[in-house]
Amino acid sequence: MILYLNIFTDYIYIYTYIHMNSKPISNTKPSIKFIDLFCGIGGFHQAFNKLENFNTECVFACDKDKHCRATYTKNYTIPVDPDIKKIKPETIPALQQYDILCAGFPCQPFSNAGKKSTFKHHKGLLFDEIMRLIEHHKPKFMFLENVKHILKVGKTKEEQKQNPKKRGPVIDYVLKRLDDNGYRVQIFQMSPHEYGIPQQRERVYFVCVHKSIHKGKRIELTIPKTDVIHLENFVQQKKDVDPKYFATGDVLTALNAWEEMIKIFKVDEKISPTIMVSEFNKPYTDEEFLKLAKWRQDYITKNKPLYQKYKPQWDAWCKKHEKILKRREIYAKLEWQVGKIKENDSIFNYFIQLRQSGIRVKKRKYFPTLVAMTQTPIYGKDKRHITPRECARLQSFPDSFIMHEDDKQCYKQFGNSVNVENVYNVILSTLQEYAHVFV
Repeated sequence: MILYLNIFTDYIYIYTYIHMNSKPISNTKPSIKFIDLFCGIGGFHQAFNKLENFNTECVFACDKDKHCRATYTKNYTIPVDPDIKKIKPETIPALQQYDILCAGFPCQPFSNAGKKSTFKHHKGLLFDEIMRLIEHHKPKFMFLENVKHILKVGKTKEEQKQNPKKRGPVIDYVLKRLDDNGYRVQIFQMSPHEYGIPQQRERVYFVCVHKSIHKGKRIELTIPKTDVIHLENFVQQKKDVDPKYFATGDVLTALNAWEEMIKIFKVDEKISPTIMVSEFNKPYTDEEFLKLAKWRQDYITKNKPLYQKYKPQWDAWCKKHEKILKRREIYAKLEWQVGKIKENDSIFNYFIQLRQSGIRVKKRKYFPTLVAMTQTPIYGKDKRHITPRECARLQSFPDSFIMHEDDKQCYKQFGNSVNVENVYNVILSTLQEYAHVFV
């Protein structure tokens, strides 16, 4: 009896000691307020929604595109301001206190599709609008996104040739403005395909940490890279796809014509990246040839042996399909980016994209990069355009995301959006390193 009593007494003592000397465990998640500039359809917002260990709240959003504003509000139930240039931070309560600023500022001046101009371009100046806002209230962090070409924009061809790794004047300007406003910057270059998403879309991400909390920390990305791509997780089953997305009319006619041409080539035949019908066996004098653009000279020179080798087939094929080949210039160009011809090869073994430069054919591991222009990739296996829902998946938006009712707007919006998984990786990695700031 005495033994049991002693054990019970010891238990009470230990319980009391632990209870009196331990701190209570808090179940409260740190709260974060962020603003979403050039918000589009909310790629950054989606990334913040994925954070499990933080309570996040978007207190302000802004975008000039009315269709994007409508999509954003449907999904996140907050109004979106239409014009960043008219924002007066001193008069907007939500802008008096926030922790994080996000902005995928316009990339047109710096992309391959654009003219790669400098900040003299009016859209480039929108970066200065970001700086104007943070001068009023300096947030702890900023997450910015842009195309990779921003790193070298403004360099001359000669400068690029002499020192390809040297930064251009535009990125120097960006980094100086950020430094002058009190931020340390770390830059990441990422593409969705590096993280298991079948889309090659390299972008740069700026992690800007205010100097008052930086403390020399260096961020390491949390989500590891992978070579594993599960295409089936992103492609809808053929039976579930609306018939309107299947290729028809001139598009299908042009593709079938080139499919016929592909069957003419011998196995292991090396195909030049671009085949132009207009150049089949076309005679040029030396003087005429030298007047052509350098890129055109290169294609003609590379393809001349191929044209000569298959001349009878070219001539017969051109005559047979003359009508469709003359219908649109892009139908008369094939960009074959899949290497040598294989046994039983077919144009429909790959991804296809109708571009200004022609019909582009790419290997079926990654989808062509989604862009804002209507260049919707064709899933060759099913002879159809990819659907808006598939575009959403390629940009890592969940299937619960409410899309715009107009397909053209959907393609444009997802083509302009940041990739959710990529920005989530950047945000998560940063907040894990600086979690103490929000405690």
